[in-house]
Amino acid sequence: MVALSTNKVIALGLLLRIGFFLFGIVQDKLSPVKYTDIDYLVFSDAAQYVASDKSPYMRETYRYTPLLAWILLPGTLGGLWEHYGKAVFILCDMLTGILIIKSLQREVIPDTRPSATFFQRNKLPILSAIWILNPMVITISTRGSSESVLSCLIMLAIENLMQGQLFMSAVWLGLSIHFKIYPVIFLPAIMLHLVAKRPSLIRGLSNVPVIGWINSANMLYFVVTLVALALTNFTMYHFYGYEFLYHSYIYHLTRLDHRHNFSLYNTALQAKAAKDYLINKPEGIDVISLVFGNIEKIAFVPQLLLSGIIIPVALARQNLMGCLFIQTLTFVTFNKVITSQYFIWYLIFLPGYLAKSKIIRTEYRLKGFIMIASWVLGQGLWLFYAYRLEFIGENTFNELLIASVIFFITNCWLIGEFISSA
Repeated sequence: MVALSTNKVIALGLLLRIGFFLFGIVQDKLSPVKYTDIDYLVFSDAAQYVASDKSPYMRETYRYTPLLAWILLPGTLGGLWEHYGKAVFILCDMLTGILIIKSLQREVIPDTRPSATFFQRNKLPILSAIWILNPMVITISTRGSSESVLSCLIMLAIENLMQGQLFMSAVWLGLSIHFKIYPVIFLPAIMLHLVAKRPSLIRGLSNVPVIGWINSANMLYFVVTLVALALTNFTMYHFYGYEFLYHSYIYHLTRLDHRHNFSLYNTALQAKAAKDYLINKPEGIDVISLVFGNIEKIAFVPQLLLSGIIIPVALARQNLMGCLFIQTLTFVTFNKVITSQYFIWYLIFLPGYLAKSKIIRTEYRLKGFIMIASWVLGQGLWLFYAYRLEFIGENTFNELLIASVIFFITNCWLIGEFISSA
């Protein structure tokens, strides 16, 4: 039987990404349906504005940190350089996979017994393949999505943390939060993880919840993370002022995306977005305001309570990688906007979670299969009705609402199973 290795997984992953990238170039030239993500064109246009000493926010729909446009500046040189951004995203994607392997090497001990199963002997490369050989991950980076940059920053933070390099880990986490807000939920989990590393700063109260958890390690981590975030934000604010704050942060707190959205809140956001079209029907506006109100703001309450407080307190000190995975899955499940790209937010932690989970044991294999099938079918049901709505023109809003509820319930069940199997 052919033996697997992480080097083979890495090599195959790189070849697949190169293949997908080249296929995308051909499809973009020959097909009316483009392979390149529309966001990549937005990034590239924003970089062009920066190259002309203008604001990247002159590009409509650019809702990201200016750092991203700065990183992509070489792509403005023309010719083959137009693919520079994709090369950066693919590189970050592969580096994320390598960092996942490094984290797994601390948890996975190869089983060399003659009686060991194929999975037991090859556990490390198989778990690493969840990211490196995942077609969804490969497609997202090769189409020109910037998600891999954030994934890389987060895994750098985790890798440095596991090596005891708290300062650099906190710097990477601060940069991650600058790129997108959601990694802030990892801060309480990491601080709780560090509780056991050093004695409490308040002697005699080490057994008191919250107060007794404070020590020099997690305070250092907290301060450095905030300083790294503040310095980056102040720098961007210096160059671009309020428009940086609005487009990078404020917009995302109040956004009402209601297309391509798996979220339970999708229908509510559609109704809220339709409010402007009911200006001649005051009674319609009153009903929408009463039922949905500020749904885009209220949605954060259960989301942050669960992912930012309850789950870290319950899990972080026992199993950090498992906690980060379940936190992020919960955050995405309760988010008011969910697209396929959001799934890789928690996928980076899945190999680390499975390394310690009993789900991958032989006796739990059937349950694991049912969990995967439930997630895929729930997503497929939503995509089926979304396709009929957008491409065929059928009125499937009611079916989409039901599909969103089913997908939400499925994810809640999965969260419960993951917690019990951590």
